[in-house]
Amino acid sequence: MADDIADRTDGTIETDVVIVGAGPAGAAAAMTLARAGLRATILDKAIFPRDKFCGDGLTVWTLRQLDEMGLDPATVPSWRVVKQAVLISPSGREVLLPLPERGTFCAVARRSELDAAVLDIAREAGAEVLTGQECTSLAQGDDRVRVATSTGMTVVGRYLIAADGMWSTVRKLTGTGIEGYRGEWHAFRQYFEGVTGRAQDEMLAWFEPDFLPGYAWSFPVGNNEANVGFGIMRGGSWRVGAMRELWAEISSRPHIRAALGPGAAPEGPPRAWPIPARVGEVPLSCGRVLFTGDAAAAADPLTGEGIGQAYATGRWAADAIIRCGASVGEPMVADRYESSVRSSLFRDHQMSALLNRALSHRKGARTAIWLVSLSPWTRRNFARWLFEDYPRAMLATPRRWHHGMFSGPGAFGP
Repeated sequence: MADDIADRTDGTIETDVVIVGAGPAGAAAAMTLARAGLRATILDKAIFPRDKFCGDGLTVWTLRQLDEMGLDPATVPSWRVVKQAVLISPSGREVLLPLPERGTFCAVARRSELDAAVLDIAREAGAEVLTGQECTSLAQGDDRVRVATSTGMTVVGRYLIAADGMWSTVRKLTGTGIEGYRGEWHAFRQYFEGVTGRAQDEMLAWFEPDFLPGYAWSFPVGNNEANVGFGIMRGGSWRVGAMRELWAEISSRPHIRAALGPGAAPEGPPRAWPIPARVGEVPLSCGRVLFTGDAAAAADPLTGEGIGQAYATGRWAADAIIRCGASVGEPMVADRYESSVRSSLFRDHQMSALLNRALSHRKGARTAIWLVSLSPWTRRNFARWLFEDYPRAMLATPRRWHHGMFSGPGAFGP
């Protein structure tokens, strides 16, 4: 369906569910609703494809969701499958984490291409996508949500799914924003081209001693290209405001330059972004509004990963509306959605936060990587756990155990 509203002579769209934000959470929600026969209308202020500041790494949980949604990796030109990851401790010790051969357990893809491809899936399912439309006002009635956009369009629906990111306009308009909130993590990344060192094939994570529990990364993407960056926790030893200065020094460290190769050069300027990772501490709904993805602060506190969480929360929000019916009262829908998020993410995020404490010091980081390296079994299973094949709080949530969970295939398998 074309991103065109010129034929809307009355300036008003009636729909079942309004979705603000066409990124992972919004596209997944729209696809789910449309496939169930509900009218879904997405609004986004950007024109796609658009760049999204991100590390571009995709875990197996994310990949399985993309597989279920029907993504063909061939539609994403920069798609790279990763077969192993390398962790480097503060002392320089390296641990190779092999990933299983059955299916795909890790991949890297530029978000500009991936998000556009997933949005196309939502369109093909029947969702209406209106880009270049910024949400400017919002009003809730007894059984409707009314949204006005920057072009004078009005969209009216039974529910609204907020998928508009860390700086959610919908949160501000509903009065549920958190004053002064800037996220738990802050990340910095830059694309490099002409990569000829080990970084052209390997996924590398350096636990540098001077900004633990943060880490630096290099993820292969496309051909002889890499997404290179680092993330730090707010309140740590480095101020977020000093990240540009720190990045210039990090990207020139000999071991990182060696991994990229002598001819590697920046493709463009570096980009920074905040990562919200406090899903259990922010409202997940407000009347007929459901918050998803970064608008729900759903990123993983351990790695900063948020794509899989965005797809999942978008689908859970859509599923709550589908199962309850778009015309029912909001408490039932909100309760169902919040129950899904609580049972699937809260314990995992608490576990990730605890592990961050252990990684905050050199000794803790060295010990953790030493434990991972003890045997082929620990390396293999830690890799699956790190890439979200297992729940973070697996031992604390036995209800999520199932037959074959330790030996299942990855995504996009035969």
